Amino acid sequence: MRVVIQRVTEANVKIEGNIAGEIGNGLMILVGIEEADGAEDIAWLTKKIVNLRIFDDEDGVMNRSILDAGGDILLISQFTLHALTAKGNRPSYIKAAKPEISVPLYEAFIKSLQEAMGKKIETGVFGADMKVSLINDGPVTILIDSKRKE
Repeated sequence: MRVVIQRVTEANVKIEGNIAGEIGNGLMILVGIEEADGAEDIAWLTKKIVNLRIFDDEDGVMNRSILDAGGDILLISQFTLHALTAKGNRPSYIKAAKPEISVPLYEAFIKSLQEAMGKKIETGVFGADMKVSLINDGPVTILIDSKRKE
């Protein structure tokens, strides 16, 4: 699984002009799922995300996790995170998992994050044409790939 994590002061996702998910301070996360992903990727990423110390403490130092900061999460599926771009100019998405694999994993990831956060997280709608708006705080943007744990 690949995620792009952005620390935000606000973020929302709209589908056909209607807000599907919205948060204030927290993390807007894009997630791409590949066929080789499974429960162990979800568990590892969940632990990593909720414990990342990327929120400012009282001294302005990034020393607090989202749990410490009391922030929220907006999670959005994005198969294009697995784009292969080495050959030519048209990306290939062959590594992105098909819906029969990715939808259950996406739903399991939502559940895992909700359990770790102790509250509901906001989401988009898998496979929908979504419009994402956010104000990146910092800016802080972090890329994590569960297959590259070094």
